[in-house]
Amino acid sequence: MFTQDMVAVGGEPAVELFVARSVRPAGRAMLVIHGGPDWDHTYLRKPLDQLSDRYQLIMPDLRGCGRSTRGLADDQYTPAAATDDLVALLDALGLGQVDVLGFSYGGLIAQRLAVAAPERVRRLIIASSGILPVPPDAFDGWTERAERLAAEAAVWADSALSGPELTRAAAVASAGANVWRQEALADYLDRLARIHFTAEWLSPLRAGILPPARPEDAVRRLAAAGHPLLLLHGRQDMTFPAALAEDAATLIPSARAVVLEEAGHMTHVDQPQEWLNAVARFLR
Repeated sequence: MFTQDMVAVGGEPAVELFVARSVRPAGRAMLVIHGGPDWDHTYLRKPLDQLSDRYQLIMPDLRGCGRSTRGLADDQYTPAAATDDLVALLDALGLGQVDVLGFSYGGLIAQRLAVAAPERVRRLIIASSGILPVPPDAFDGWTERAERLAAEAAVWADSALSGPELTRAAAVASAGANVWRQEALADYLDRLARIHFTAEWLSPLRAGILPPARPEDAVRRLAAAGHPLLLLHGRQDMTFPAALAEDAATLIPSARAVVLEEAGHMTHVDQPQEWLNAVARFLR
């Protein structure tokens, strides 16, 4: 069961984050950072909700996302601002140190949190994301990827779509690329139907003023921070190549990679039990 609250995290400009929290158990707390970024946290609730008897799950919508504060100026949507919001959220909730799971774009924000405020992070999970930059030729020769992504490309090229309608349509059109197993697709589409999509971050992206989310020199800085680090990935991820997660794990002494077979970008949908087991084993 989750409680849902608005939590103030900033004064200039005023920002409140919509936060879902599982009923507090005796155990540790885990901060879950969603991707998108113009999505919300809800697509990550399952299977993580199965850990709510052992961990307090803290699942915010980032600024401009879901039911958190919207309508800010374009230059207020930055990875640095989102990271500062999360530190302020931990302060507001009275949490000193937490485990952190960042998914996709949220994995890049999680890296920023780990290097900006290392004392606030106990263990770090980077799921379906990347520490190493994706080279331009990373997916060369993968014909099926091009075929599965064609529908999403058509949506982004449709000038009749804009705002949250565009973000939602693109997410639905990309479902066949993000989920590898056909039998998992219905569950994923149901999750998409429940998301409060926005397009707040799309505006600065298209204006060319959105800074890169990946922290500079991420490998060296994460290695220096020394957090136990899990790189959790799907073998058929079409956004962040699985091989880069394995490569990063060889470069960071405290890291290990777990790559699940028959799973795409939404690994937790394709292989929910294996994905959850990997998270639970790492957090012990």
